[in-house]
Amino acid sequence: MRRPLVAGNWKMHGSCTSIKQLLSELVDERLPENVEVAVFPGLVHLQTVIAQLADSSIAVGAQDCAVQLEEGALTGETSALQLKDIECSMVLVGHSERRQLQEETDSVICRKFSAAQAAGLIPVLCVGETLAEREAGNAVAVVQRQVDAVLVELGVESLVHAVVAYEPVWAIGTGLTATPEQAQEIHAQIREHVAKYSAEVAKELRILYGGSVKAANAAELFAQADIDGGLVGGASLNAKEFSAICRAAGN
Repeated sequence: MRRPLVAGNWKMHGSCTSIKQLLSELVDERLPENVEVAVFPGLVHLQTVIAQLADSSIAVGAQDCAVQLEEGALTGETSALQLKDIECSMVLVGHSERRQLQEETDSVICRKFSAAQAAGLIPVLCVGETLAEREAGNAVAVVQRQVDAVLVELGVESLVHAVVAYEPVWAIGTGLTATPEQAQEIHAQIREHVAKYSAEVAKELRILYGGSVKAANAAELFAQADIDGGLVGGASLNAKEFSAICRAAGN
């Protein structure tokens, strides 16, 4: 039985004051015990968030890591080992905003995925198609290529301690959301593709949906057979909204 995961990606949001308030409100909310909850703050707030959540069940992850595992002369980068050292447990790799704005390739994302696992972090591999790719009928092929960048290079066993997050690029921060049926179609395709390599790994792989997830649409999305939770953007910055999404995953 796959345990649902709801992860809040705060992106480049938050101040010391607003984050302290958000976390205070979040830990006071009724979060379901059968759902794993995680937040992904910006780098400058990671240690503060980890300290404030030390006595809670909420996990903390980073939004990115370097391709190089070891320390080195890479100004501005943060290694997965450094993230592990401050007690991060997860890290996002391949988010569409980094694919687009930082021009990260599948090869770079695979190296980050590998570095994260070598450090003992759980990588959350983000995949998804643009609107143009969907309209051209290439959504499945694009997502499969992005999954294969890790699956083929590192082997199916690399997905045992990993999470995949399907985020259609056209639905991130736009207010648009894939219909439950559209999301389920891609999630099922991902699981079926992984099953070609290992039915057992595919069965246990958690696949999250991301893209304008809100309390209003979460229950319908999470009711789909192959959607195991959500990677939540803007709604994760509101404790009541985010906790409602978590409860929807628990139901």
